[in-house]
Amino acid sequence: MATQHGSGQGGDTAHRARADRTAQAERDIQRGIDEKKGGGGGEAGPAQLGQRRYPENPLPEQHQAKPGLESKLDPRPMFEAPAYRGSGKLEGMAALITGADSGIGRAVAVLYAREGADVAVAYLDEHEDARETQQAIEKEGRRCILLPGDVADSAYCKDAVSRTVEAFGKLDILVNNAAFQEHVEKIEDLTDEHFDRTLKTNLYGYFNMVKAALPHLKQGSSILLTGSVTGIMGSKQLLDYSMTKGGIHAFGRSLAGHLLERGIRVNVVAPGPVWTPLNPADKTGKDVAQFGASVPMKRPAQPEEIAPAYVFLAAPSCSSYITGEILPIIGGYG
Repeated sequence: MATQHGSGQGGDTAHRARADRTAQAERDIQRGIDEKKGGGGGEAGPAQLGQRRYPENPLPEQHQAKPGLESKLDPRPMFEAPAYRGSGKLEGMAALITGADSGIGRAVAVLYAREGADVAVAYLDEHEDARETQQAIEKEGRRCILLPGDVADSAYCKDAVSRTVEAFGKLDILVNNAAFQEHVEKIEDLTDEHFDRTLKTNLYGYFNMVKAALPHLKQGSSILLTGSVTGIMGSKQLLDYSMTKGGIHAFGRSLAGHLLERGIRVNVVAPGPVWTPLNPADKTGKDVAQFGASVPMKRPAQPEEIAPAYVFLAAPSCSSYITGEILPIIGGYG
């Protein structure tokens, strides 16, 4: 018994010695990491992974009256995508894009034109921005018409579609992109008028345009909807906007199933922070300065970084087997 007892004590001693060595090894690992943290290298800056450099935070403090003008933004949103080379992916097609005067809509319109499509630019009343978009489309060698009006008005949507078909002889691609948003600190500050405006623009507007366009769409046509990361993750100060974006995601997925037998594909792009007039026409100047800084890439996207996804999802040569998808482009995870 004494021998057995002695062996037990010896075993404890060996285990403790090994545990001490393990603890020391852990401290050595920790010391190495601590030394690197304190090495003066600092935190990595915003990710610059594109073919040209994009603006970083802090951005200039600024605020605009709604709906906001791209021509007054500092810095100007980058939509030209000079490194993008067209290859006829949308050759001979006609597209109608809402909210195409600026931001994501403008960048999509320019790349559609570069890929061979004529483009109808639907917008609210930002005439100066719309004319600049038209010039960019025509510079690509394609036709463009301007269609000012409110997508919440079903009569306007019918007229916009009719004028598009009249101008181009057809309609192949509908991009629902127009949106309204306004942050509120408390739900009590979200008035009925504010709530109605958000739903009328973001939900009714999408529904109205789809309903007006469907008689003209055919086998091989496509519909794209602009959703948002807020429709996936929520946003505590964008209760109504997040609700509509989640609704857009559900509408897109449901509509994809509904239209599959007609040969019409439907997909959703759900961006994170993108530098467009929507934001300085919503946030305070102080908040604008740090817009997009909280995502893993630590900066907002520029419109030209989002637009190629719309080309991919519209082009039959790229996405003939893709419908009902929701594609987040949110600057990383983690």
